[in-house]
Amino acid sequence: MNRGEIEALLALPLAELLSRADAVRHNEAGDGIEVCNIMNAKSGRCGEDCKFCAQSARHATGAAAYPLKSRAEMLQAARQAKEIGAARFDIVTSGNRLTGDEIARIAEAVSEITSTVGIAMCASLGRLSEESLALLKQAGLSRYHHNIETSPAFYSRVVTTHRFEERIETIRAAQRAGLEVCSGGIIGLGESWADRIEMALLLKELGVTAVPINLLVRIPGTPFESLAPISCVDAIRTIALFRCILRDRIIKIAAGRESVLKDFQAMAFMAGANGMLIGGYLTLRGREAQEDRGLLEEVKKAWRR
Repeated sequence: MNRGEIEALLALPLAELLSRADAVRHNEAGDGIEVCNIMNAKSGRCGEDCKFCAQSARHATGAAAYPLKSRAEMLQAARQAKEIGAARFDIVTSGNRLTGDEIARIAEAVSEITSTVGIAMCASLGRLSEESLALLKQAGLSRYHHNIETSPAFYSRVVTTHRFEERIETIRAAQRAGLEVCSGGIIGLGESWADRIEMALLLKELGVTAVPINLLVRIPGTPFESLAPISCVDAIRTIALFRCILRDRIIKIAAGRESVLKDFQAMAFMAGANGMLIGGYLTLRGREAQEDRGLLEEVKKAWRR
């Protein structure tokens, strides 16, 4: 799909765009929905300056700050993730780099969770070496999460303390280590439609397995707290556009879906989404898991008609 074809998609009436995206999802990605849950295993005190993030030490957000949680706490969180219906569990830590001891402790937790809980394991631990990623894979990790956040051209307006290329290097290192990669970003940072298109095309080029689409939550104390919110229609159009570009990839709706989509969350699945985070986010509470499971059942019924 070339840029002219992509721009033509954007010019379509919303109903027609959704119809095309839904057909791509059905024909190329199937009718399954991947459900994930994440754990904030190490919070706050991050030295990076990501302008959307509550956990940066540079922003006065009042977010919780604590060191890496114990293996027992990670194990319990994984059990709870499975209980609420998640197929994948993601251990997430703040900061761009972990110590060798922290990586070893997480690897031990991944191994125990894999052998005793029986849930697919993911991790989002910042910039890791290929050796560390290989250690985690050996422990049982199957997928590494590392968002690119936005387009290369817009990135410096979002983060200045590390280079966009570092994120690409980590993604490629994870793939060389034999891991699947989950990588997406945030919509509503002030980026243009051209930035969104460039982001989707790069994710396709990288060959990532799953693409989480977050909708900016304007957290008080962050530099982006006063940005105008993205509209529900633009969010739905973005999901449909990503589906048409990324074809058979897993596209997940994540943070911000409640506040932006509100009562129209089902439309995200009509627009091509086939995955969702449940049970809350890093510093934000989500909807009750039972409510989300009800939504997914309704979506599956609609897909079968």
